Amino acid sequence: MTEETNNKEMPVSEEPTADSNSETITSKESGETAELKNTELPQEDNSAIALLEEQIAELNDKHIRLLSEFDNYRKRTAKERSELVKTAGEDIFKALLPIIDDFERGLSAMESATDVESLKDGVKLIYNKLNNTLSSKGLEPLNSIGSAFDFDLHEAVTYVSAPSEDMKGKVVDELEKGYMLNGKVIRFAKVVIGN
Repeated sequence: MTEETNNKEMPVSEEPTADSNSETITSKESGETAELKNTELPQEDNSAIALLEEQIAELNDKHIRLLSEFDNYRKRTAKERSELVKTAGEDIFKALLPIIDDFERGLSAMESATDVESLKDGVKLIYNKLNNTLSSKGLEPLNSIGSAFDFDLHEAVTYVSAPSEDMKGKVVDELEKGYMLNGKVIRFAKVVIGN
């Protein structure tokens, strides 16, 4: 029995023994074990590490500053956007103020006026001034009477018998004028279609 015991080999540990200045690292992929000795780094390596740490600190500082600048930009644009929404119609209102003044002068003149024709002329002048101001801001009326019915521009209120054969499917009457602002329909024309 002693021979059999001598012939059998005892499993040998492949892990190296670790002393106080060594470190054991096992690779996860291969399962191999390696030993690293804790030795003093040369002066060149210490300066390289210090340089890299300095670069890391500098990049972190740049990153923090960039995030801060972006946050400030986001807050500033949000504030500007809210102010723009609040005052978006300021220029149109400034353009309408003289027309309101004209209406007020006309109303005060109506109380003591005896000539109806001059009042009609005054109202027509104010109406033309209003139309010119609005058209200068991009407002255009839709001319619908006599044109073919268009779903993109018109809203059919009712159908009537066409006065002539060529007016079938066309706008016979306009109950409410439609308007476009800078090429976009802001109010559809309410029309009567010939049938």
